[in-house]
Amino acid sequence: MAKWDYDGPILEIENLSISFFTRLREIPAVMDFSCVVQPGEAMGLVGESGCGKSTVALGIMQDLGVNGRIVGGSIKFKGRNLNEMSAEELRDIRGSEIAMIYQEPMASLNPAMKIGRQLMEVPMIHEGVSKEEAYKRALEVVTDVRLPDPKRMLDSYPHQLSGGQQQRIVIAMALMSKPSLLILDEPTTALDVTVEAAVVDLVKDLGKKYGTSMLFISHNLGLVLETCDRICVMYSGEAVETGSIGDVFDQMQHPYTQALFRSIPLPGADKNARPLVAIPGNFPLPHERPPGCNFGPRCDYFEEGRCNAGDIPMRKIPGNDRHASRCLKFEEIDWNAPVQAGTTTEKAEVGDVVLKIEDLKKYYEVAANAMFGGGNTKVVKANETISFEARESETLAIVGESGCGKSTFAKVLMGLETATDGHVLLNNSAIQNIPIQERDTETVSTVQMVFQNPFDTLNPSMTVGRQIIRALEIFKVGKNEADRRQRMLELLDLVKLPRAFADRMPRQLSGGQKQRVGIARAFAGDAQIVVADEPVSALDVSVQAAVTDLLMEIQRQNKTTLLFISHDLSIVRYLSDRVMVMYLGHVVEIGTTDQVFSPPYHPYTEALLSAVPIADTSIQKEHIVLEGDIPSAMDPPPGCPFQTRCRWKSEVPGGLCERDVPPVKTLADGHQIKCHLAEDVLARMQPVIKVAAE
Repeated sequence: MAKWDYDGPILEIENLSISFFTRLREIPAVMDFSCVVQPGEAMGLVGESGCGKSTVALGIMQDLGVNGRIVGGSIKFKGRNLNEMSAEELRDIRGSEIAMIYQEPMASLNPAMKIGRQLMEVPMIHEGVSKEEAYKRALEVVTDVRLPDPKRMLDSYPHQLSGGQQQRIVIAMALMSKPSLLILDEPTTALDVTVEAAVVDLVKDLGKKYGTSMLFISHNLGLVLETCDRICVMYSGEAVETGSIGDVFDQMQHPYTQALFRSIPLPGADKNARPLVAIPGNFPLPHERPPGCNFGPRCDYFEEGRCNAGDIPMRKIPGNDRHASRCLKFEEIDWNAPVQAGTTTEKAEVGDVVLKIEDLKKYYEVAANAMFGGGNTKVVKANETISFEARESETLAIVGESGCGKSTFAKVLMGLETATDGHVLLNNSAIQNIPIQERDTETVSTVQMVFQNPFDTLNPSMTVGRQIIRALEIFKVGKNEADRRQRMLELLDLVKLPRAFADRMPRQLSGGQKQRVGIARAFAGDAQIVVADEPVSALDVSVQAAVTDLLMEIQRQNKTTLLFISHDLSIVRYLSDRVMVMYLGHVVEIGTTDQVFSPPYHPYTEALLSAVPIADTSIQKEHIVLEGDIPSAMDPPPGCPFQTRCRWKSEVPGGLCERDVPPVKTLADGHQIKCHLAEDVLARMQPVIKVAAE
């Protein structure tokens, strides 16, 4: 089908309402949603999970499944109403005119088919081009998405590529037929920040090159700031504010947008002096929405009898560029009023060393031909001579990309793995060679873990209370059942969950509530050290603030040592006292948060800081995009582990970086960097993140 030319908006959604029908009731997922995307424009659609972002995308693709229906409004693509098209017409448009990139790249790729064939199919099916022409186009697009060795890529199967490479192939596939509209549904959530930065960079460049309009769905405001021209904020099925990035970020006119910004750790937030403000209450379920304004029950400016009297329409904000808000009071609210500070707290005194790691190594032996045994064995060096100390009441953040050895180290500490070499001293007793089943109860209860995904750590067939009591029994806490029940209720109080939740099943809890149960269970035996492995990355922004503040509060009360594993440097900057940066099994930098966040940096830390999206228009960042992926730990590069991606390598004479592992240099009090760069070169480093002068 030939593409039709059209000079109006690419996408016009007017008063769209989408419902899902169950046997019991109609569940409205999207209500009265309008948005316009002009040619070449990138529109960001943001909101928490369950607010209807992906439903809008599926509505545009006309792919709502058996029980989803558009019950009102229209979706026009290049002036034609998609709701009124035949299945045949839609099939022609999907993939050629409108393409969609999903969150999980492997779900879009056929595991049994080589990449080249999957890419060639698109123009061959949609445009009937020859095999040779399709191969030429595939090669061009794979080169465009900056993949190394394009010919080899086309000849590979999906499982032979890393997550970042798979996602690039999916982007290449979407671009094969040069669509007019590209819908991206959380395309980088599964990727590392450095890879995310490269993919986002790529999407922006390709949007310009092909003149594609984009609808970018995300819950990450920083990412939307860096990729989009305009933004639409959704809450509970409705658009609550829309406008240009500058207008919405700097002159927000809806209480929910304001609350969202107050709950994310922007530079300047401080866990003691300027704590984040979590949004009170919970997100309403679709069949339990309040009358009037959906955000009413959680809003600071709510007015009884006015905000809940009837439906609230979107209203234009005079003077701004297509800026509108679904709030009755936006003209009356003082948007520049200072934030009502939460309770500021005193920072707990850091105490004695409770955990000491000396030259820890963890190697795995892997058969060269893993599937059939046989062949020589190879050694995977997951952790290479790690040394550091952690003190009472201290938060030590461990950051790095996936595959750098963060979780391996946590497993050795927990006793799920034993060390190959080196020492792990817990209160001066060595535990590196004692697997968890041989550790005494006290050691097990002293070191506890909060996992990334709260859904996987709770038993679905046991009540919340019972699961906490089970932990208390294992840790031999309490003389009898009544004692333990009382302690369980106190733990629910500690994590700010209602006591009635003791009798609920995990499926009746939201993600943030489940994570609180996980935290309560970790503290059941009065843990001295808590390893938090990405504890908030699976949660919504507004819930993240509440959970991180909760961890801080418990830490203050119990003087816990917190090892916080994360790749989100904004949260790390907000929470931690000290930061340890890992790359390919090595600790490449360690120091206080201030030391690590200001130059001189290890070249890898510098690139990490540049990659983090920050939702603040006054921030200017130096643009550093790392080329290539993390090398495999089974086949690390010789010399410095980072030398294959380092932009400073030319500053070191004589091929030293390729030859020798760098020594650890101590720069200032306890600030260490593992790097060959001379001190005068390090001194020339500029800050990556700068606040623009007012």
